[in-house]
Amino acid sequence: MSKEIIEIGEQSKPRFEFRSFGQNFDSAHKRMARLSVPIPEKVWERQSEEIYIMSRTNDINNTKIRNGKMDIKTFVQTVDGLEQWNPLMKGEFPMKAAILRDEVFPAFQVIVPDLLKDEYTYEEFMAIIENHPDLQAVKVNKRRFGYMVNDTICEYGEILINGAKVVTINSESTEVHDIKKTLKDIGADAFENINYLQAIKRVIGMINKPLAN
Repeated sequence: MSKEIIEIGEQSKPRFEFRSFGQNFDSAHKRMARLSVPIPEKVWERQSEEIYIMSRTNDINNTKIRNGKMDIKTFVQTVDGLEQWNPLMKGEFPMKAAILRDEVFPAFQVIVPDLLKDEYTYEEFMAIIENHPDLQAVKVNKRRFGYMVNDTICEYGEILINGAKVVTINSESTEVHDIKKTLKDIGADAFENINYLQAIKRVIGMINKPLAN
């Protein structure tokens, strides 16, 4: 069976992903850039401002808000050290109370707060998050540089997590073998695989563990 050819910025079947966070991936980034095939100009460099909702009781559902739209991904499985995530829900504000009650807060794995209105604006939702003892909103600014190595979508990113600067490097594909080859080729196979949930929790002190370097 032939493998699926994935395109940067396009939807594909669920991908496996390696990602790491630290202070210096310069060598791996340089090799990634040298080995990359040409990619569309629209993904050479991208910037975004996002809000991640961290839950003390959840490590399997990743919730972020960008441009007033909410995106939740859920962890599926780990294969050979690589994580697979699937979309769980997408929504935008104002958001119906029923969606918050039945989908969003259960994804945080916390007690659902009393929701007395039929729908909630972004500002009203964020006020609920701020007042919840197990939830925390975290500002994440991303400057990402895209590449394609061994048919895997790759990225180097400069990230601000509540103002704390870290860098990230990743490779993702539907094919585990291609990711493993890419990590070896760029010299990143010794780094710990750290997803965004884990990285943000480590930076804000919700998890007492350092980043990769």
